[in-house]
Amino acid sequence: MAFDLSGRVALVTGGGRGIGAAIVTRLAEAGARVAICNRTPEPAEALVTQLGSRGLAACTVAWPGTGRAAIRGMVDRLAHAEGRLDIVIHNAGGCPWASIEDLDEDKLSAALDINLDAFVWLVQAAAPHMRANGFGRLLVTSSVSARVAMGGGAHYSAAKAGVNAFVRGAAFELARDGITVNGVEPGFIAKPGRGTLSTPQKQAAIGRHIPVGRMGEADDVAHAMLYLASPEARYTTGQTIVVDGGATLPETGYAVEDKWGLE
Repeated sequence: MAFDLSGRVALVTGGGRGIGAAIVTRLAEAGARVAICNRTPEPAEALVTQLGSRGLAACTVAWPGTGRAAIRGMVDRLAHAEGRLDIVIHNAGGCPWASIEDLDEDKLSAALDINLDAFVWLVQAAAPHMRANGFGRLLVTSSVSARVAMGGGAHYSAAKAGVNAFVRGAAFELARDGITVNGVEPGFIAKPGRGTLSTPQKQAAIGRHIPVGRMGEADDVAHAMLYLASPEARYTTGQTIVVDGGATLPETGYAVEDKWGLE
């Protein structure tokens, strides 16, 4: 089935590269006009040019920060300029990693501001525009870190767990307005050319401990988002779909090694 988003207007935060760029591309290919909101404008502008060369509709909007008033202003301007707003995907995220002992107010605030607070304010700002059209898809890139632990990321896990809880609460409140609220929880997703997970050796080492035998790709997340953004997902709300190749299924990595005889 090919999902049809013709005539829909979408906003994707953190849409300039990686998972975000894949989401933007899939939405545009399905017919949506996509506004890319990225903290650094250059990747978003390059993506708009690339999509435009294919005849796909995209534009950029300035990153407003994570404050309530600034996010509302950005959302209102976009909705008024485009005449509607149908899909909002909060993909921007991350935070400085730190052990419990090294955690301070700034690092905790950074985790909560971009991952949780910004999503709350996006939902609050976008819901009236979606309610007026009787259709809305409010989506967020969460993380399996909301349910499993990683060293140095307790504050990130707490923020993402809060995101998942907010998804359920917002979905309940907005269900009668034709608006669904959902998320995707990626596991290990390869980021070619970026960070410690970019080398083939590191990816292969991690992939050994994932039941499907590899790290994920950005499109693995984007395809889940495309479904959740579509009209066909009208009966799915308050959910976060885990996209992790089964990584969170076994009790330990030993179970994977034992099952497939890895050494």
